[in-house]
Amino acid sequence: MSVDFQELRELLTVIANTDITEFTLKSDDFELTLRKGLVVSPSAVTSIPQALPTTSETPTTPLVESPVVTPAVTPETSASPPIDQKKLLDITSPMVGTFYRAPTPDDPPFVEIGDRIAPGQTVCILEAMKLMNELEAEVSGQIVEIVAQNGEPVEFGQVLMRVDPG
Repeated sequence: MSVDFQELRELLTVIANTDITEFTLKSDDFELTLRKGLVVSPSAVTSIPQALPTTSETPTTPLVESPVVTPAVTPETSASPPIDQKKLLDITSPMVGTFYRAPTPDDPPFVEIGDRIAPGQTVCILEAMKLMNELEAEVSGQIVEIVAQNGEPVEFGQVLMRVDPG
């Protein structure tokens, strides 16, 4: 069975938006197992690529797709007025992947809390299936919160950043 990664990506998106908690796809030389809603230790998440198919002649370790809860980075509250949470716009992940704030570990992050952004501006990179995808802002405003943690897995639809459009 040859793997069409576009079809696999579409399948993952459909499964992510359903109540399905486990899914297995098998052929003679390929096996893909997805489970969501499981608690996974950080060492397991880093050792198993999320949502990446594995092809081999022998059975493989099941792949795990689980929601990742990350603590929010709170904005600095020096002398700024309180922000109305209802007016904030969310920048969400359009795919399952790994969130990176900078193009390389040695480069500065694309954006920091307090930075003003404009539509089309790159705000982060999402790595999926060994492809680096730049995520561009669709809104303008000021970054008030960066929710996702650098180098951590993110899910489809997960909030990455919050923007004050004012």
